[in-house]
Amino acid sequence: MTRSVWVKADDTVGDWDDRRARITTALEAGADWVLVDEDDVSRVRELGDINVAAFRTDGDVTLVDDIEDAEADVDEVDDVESSARPDAVIVGKDGEGDATIDLPEDFSGSADLSTLRRRDGDLERGAYVRILGQEYEQFAETAADEADHTIVVGEDWTIIPLENLIARIGEETDLVAGVTSAEEAKTAFETLEIGADSVLLDSDDPDEIRRTVEVRDEAERESLDLQYATVLDIERVGSADRVCVDTGSLLEHDEGMLVGSMARGLVFVHGETAESPYVASRPFRVNAGAVHAYVRTPDGGTKYLSELQSGDEVQVVDLDGNTREAIVGRVKIEKRPMFRVALETDDGDRVETLLQNAETIKVPTREGRTAVTDLEADDELLLYYEDTARHFGEAVEESIIEK
Repeated sequence: MTRSVWVKADDTVGDWDDRRARITTALEAGADWVLVDEDDVSRVRELGDINVAAFRTDGDVTLVDDIEDAEADVDEVDDVESSARPDAVIVGKDGEGDATIDLPEDFSGSADLSTLRRRDGDLERGAYVRILGQEYEQFAETAADEADHTIVVGEDWTIIPLENLIARIGEETDLVAGVTSAEEAKTAFETLEIGADSVLLDSDDPDEIRRTVEVRDEAERESLDLQYATVLDIERVGSADRVCVDTGSLLEHDEGMLVGSMARGLVFVHGETAESPYVASRPFRVNAGAVHAYVRTPDGGTKYLSELQSGDEVQVVDLDGNTREAIVGRVKIEKRPMFRVALETDDGDRVETLLQNAETIKVPTREGRTAVTDLEADDELLLYYEDTARHFGEAVEESIIEK
């Protein structure tokens, strides 16, 4: 599941200066969407590149009787200049979605939501619903049948309404839970062990906006079970085209990447964070191996080291298996002398990789951080092992032999 953070910046949060402050922080923090009023769309475009959702307050989520009039409202949005055109139209504000127009007391989940029907392929539709009672849960469920995004905001919020909506509409729409803090966002992402797809943050605190984006990133990340494998053999094998991966991030001392000649067994190679008598530290770099080797990516797939280029994402992992993503800034390929390292896993499988013959390349063993040049048979080396084949970087169930 891809999580996202929306930041609320409509006229309910203050004047344009207040709204602009939220939008600017959202841009700088890496939020995915801002939710504004329709009149502010072009202003947002001038501030930076971010997905913009706009409230419509003259074509709301309502029990419309005249479908032609509702569809005409949508056409008006489609015809505006591109700079003022949002990426998504959200309806429900100043209507039944926020109780400006009351729902019928006997509302049973049946509504004509023609304003949510798409008219072109790239303009998304969304519904905004405050959960004021069980009937509003039903209303949100009904809106989700037509909406790309269903935003639900709790009043005196409890977990139960969100659990109900995750269970009932989680696969039909992008479910966006209204929150006021990063802590609430974390809860929303974890509810029912599935979580909301997205959160809509209503906060003026720049630190809260940044922390909420961090919570999103943490919710997206894998936690890997790493294990030790025994070194069977390490030998010099001549020269090969070696790849250094220079990222746009500073790596911690216990971080590195997972690389290997065989996708089922990827060896942990440390970043060049340590000073040495031979060369200054390069805390953004992993000397990852030969061009044929795999490197693990944040989506759980793999790429060949030879395929990497500036702008790609690679997975960074620490010794406990915690992961994060890093952007590739540069790839350096040079001919260097290599070692072949052969390993045996606990269940007797044999995996291998090629690593440069140099004292600056470090790997984690049970004894600690060790230079490749100091590895010996019977040392135990940390790796990620999964007994599965790969086809174009994707795990597949098939028989395959690698040797």
